[in-house]
Amino acid sequence: MSASPSAANGGDAADTATRAATRESGLDSDLGWAIRMVSSAFRRVATSSVADLPGGPRGYLVLVAVASGEPPSQLALAQQVNLDRTVMTYLLDDLETRQLITRRPDPRDRRARQVLITEEGRAQLERAQDRLSVAEARLLADLDEHDARRLRLLLTRVARTAQREALAPEADC
Repeated sequence: MSASPSAANGGDAADTATRAATRESGLDSDLGWAIRMVSSAFRRVATSSVADLPGGPRGYLVLVAVASGEPPSQLALAQQVNLDRTVMTYLLDDLETRQLITRRPDPRDRRARQVLITEEGRAQLERAQDRLSVAEARLLADLDEHDARRLRLLLTRVARTAQREALAPEADC
């Protein structure tokens, strides 16, 4: 059995220890397992935190997206939150019925419609964010403030990569 390249080339002991710990720890080192566990727990706490919004978590994501920045078109919004256009239309209908958003023709393209958040939508979003913050704090209880901020930053970077991959045309294998 040969030594690993970094060990054979004088690699440091920390690298070797990390590789050994990774091999020995099973599920604790499996990214898929970690993502599944966190996603499942987050889905439970998030769903109950935003249950009073039309569409629950989907409605929440739409409100977050339209609350910041330039009003997006329905199509751009669907892509941003990764929802099918038809599902997005029904969700926007429900949000508009509850007076949480409004839609208007896009001044740059009259065929497209922009989505805007209403004052009631902002108020509902703020209440949902307060509830979600409490739920997130429970989920992140084992992390100090620095680690929690770092985790959010890293997850956002990975999510953006995943979003780019989802929007990119499939490459031939």
